[in-house]
Amino acid sequence: MSQVTHDDIDWASKLADMRRFDAIESSAVREVATKLVEQAPPGAVVVDAGCGAGGMSAALASALRGKGGGTLVLVDAVDELLRAAQDAAIAAGRDSVSVTTVTADVATEPLASRVPEADLVWASAMVHHLPNQQAGVVTLASMLGPGGMLALAEGGSPQQFLPWDTGVGRPGLEARLNAARDEWFGEMRAGIHGAVPMPYGWTTALTRAGLADATSFSYLVDHPAPASEAVRQHAVARFTWLADTVGDRLSPGDREAVAALIDPDDPRFLGSRDDVFLLYARTVHTGRRPR
Repeated sequence: MSQVTHDDIDWASKLADMRRFDAIESSAVREVATKLVEQAPPGAVVVDAGCGAGGMSAALASALRGKGGGTLVLVDAVDELLRAAQDAAIAAGRDSVSVTTVTADVATEPLASRVPEADLVWASAMVHHLPNQQAGVVTLASMLGPGGMLALAEGGSPQQFLPWDTGVGRPGLEARLNAARDEWFGEMRAGIHGAVPMPYGWTTALTRAGLADATSFSYLVDHPAPASEAVRQHAVARFTWLADTVGDRLSPGDREAVAALIDPDDPRFLGSRDDVFLLYARTVHTGRRPR
């Protein structure tokens, strides 16, 4: 039976979509992994917390292999995702990277006692799912050894797929969808049991967790039109999720437009359009444990 985590999401059911998204992001995250691992010592211990389907796990393993090897610890609350990430990391790290897994929920378990002291902890789009985000940052920081770096990938710019005028309904549909998604996200955060507000930015959260030299950088994911089949499938999946999640917040006209875009029998279907693209930025926030 699939595991449902503290956020009431059945992540295992999303494995195929997560793997496709990992492939779409692969070039960008390889560069990020290399940049972060280059700042770690030889033979580094790296933790991928909330590893998901393993896209960044593979990138980190490859970066460690390129630097002579090391140890990669994968942490996730869902066994199906851990197995997928472990397979990806072993294939990328080959014989020079030791890959281990820890089944744990960052929201509820003290991880510092279950993983070795880390030179780098990576956590992507995971902390915002935790009831107490600041406590989650503190938990992640507690896994670091002296001089170790915590890297949080949170925020950036929304994913964009379509031109302003799609030929379906009123222009500006995607902006309105993203605004509805932001409103939904705020309510989702407030509805998490035990949710604690964090009314400040991620670098402030890193500093409050006792880390030094808090800073940020962003990376770009850019797949111009005409996009690949994988990108178009991702666009259909994204708009289908938006229709299910925020459809009741849209005007009748916008609901009709979204329905047309995700209908395979409609000539305006996202999956067959040649003007679909994918463009967004992700921001990585870093801080170091003082020596």
